[in-house]
Amino acid sequence: MNETKQTNSGQTEILLERRQRLLGKAYRLFYDQPVHIVRGEGVWLFDSDGKKYLDVYNNVPHVGHCHPRVVEAVCTQSQILNTHTRYLHQNVLDYAEKLTGKFPDGLDIAMFACTGTEANELALRLARAKTGASGMIVTDHAYHGTSWAIAQITTCYESGEKRGDNIVTVPAPDSFRGLYADDEQAADKYAAHLHFAIETLARNGHRPAAFIVDTIFSNEGLPTVPPGYLAKAVEIVRQAGGLFVADEVQPGFGRLGTHFWGFDSHGVVPDIATMGKPMGNGYPISAVVTSADVIEAFQRDSHYFNTFAGTPVACAAALAVLEVIEEQYLQTKALDTGKHILDGLQTLAANNHLIGDIRGSGLFIGIDLVRDRDSREPATAETKRAVNLLREKGVLIGSTGQYDNILKIRPPMVFSKEHADLLLEKLESVLKLVRANPGDA
Repeated sequence: MNETKQTNSGQTEILLERRQRLLGKAYRLFYDQPVHIVRGEGVWLFDSDGKKYLDVYNNVPHVGHCHPRVVEAVCTQSQILNTHTRYLHQNVLDYAEKLTGKFPDGLDIAMFACTGTEANELALRLARAKTGASGMIVTDHAYHGTSWAIAQITTCYESGEKRGDNIVTVPAPDSFRGLYADDEQAADKYAAHLHFAIETLARNGHRPAAFIVDTIFSNEGLPTVPPGYLAKAVEIVRQAGGLFVADEVQPGFGRLGTHFWGFDSHGVVPDIATMGKPMGNGYPISAVVTSADVIEAFQRDSHYFNTFAGTPVACAAALAVLEVIEEQYLQTKALDTGKHILDGLQTLAANNHLIGDIRGSGLFIGIDLVRDRDSREPATAETKRAVNLLREKGVLIGSTGQYDNILKIRPPMVFSKEHADLLLEKLESVLKLVRANPGDA
């Protein structure tokens, strides 16, 4: 056994050395002891030793790792044809029709890309063309992608690249730890910051083109948003001539259980919606959905083409994902399983004061860990320890938020109550360990 452990440890060190040498140091790995994953199935990931891990983190395999329906769709279409969108192909049109059918009337045109970054960059191009303006408003600690343009509106990471004066931030609408926590007027007060942002843009010589938000505020910590906030904020932006861009990359495709899209949960219809990660269950495809009016303004002076975007194979994968969501009632199941998790977490919270707040919906839940419930001091180190202990116990989970103190539950949509019970069992044991030995955190 010791020889096996030494061998595996040696293999890990070799892989780490090769990775750093071949990929550079900008790439980051999860966990203090990185996991060498070699296979996935449903909600499970398997490492090189055959150990299986409950995947509570990955939303890319939206309908489960290696879902046979998606795999078959990709393989079948790959054997027939895969080319770009400058030829006619029924697959592409069938998917565009089915996808836009999930949106409110008027949002009936889809433009395809390969990643959420590309989709968000295209959305900003559309917004600029429609408004004739260049100002962008984003929330603090937001994430929207990795290109140079989108890194400018990604505020959750420190960057050596200077942000342009056409980009301003507003506070994330956090009811638990934000500027206006526990304030009955929080929605109005948070929304008022959009006025300040527009005034700042004006001083810098800009008008607002777009206000872009991840509609569940994922990287901001999944805060409980004051009711009415987003509708008020969007109204202010629209009055100033800007558009509302709903980034649905993380909350979309039924994950919230209550609604298919995150913007629906706020009672707001976007001018432009973007989506990515879960669309193809791991096959690269993303999209922008908008109105004919926005497209008309864009196409007067521009055109769009992306070699690998919306190919027949990509659309076959994405179409299979939508069909599985519908046929297996995954949105309804997400709501049911999510409620089961939330109920279980409330029980855990009664016996573990590390849990300061629980929020979320469906299969997107945040657990805010605190050192003191009265002060709500973020338990950042304890959260990191919990993440690593869960990894040791066969559960892969992540953390998020400004203080990196929020456990993020975001598993594949086929996550069941049986899986939830296993998660709750492991989480209970880990939080007891962390609470009993806070000095180790």
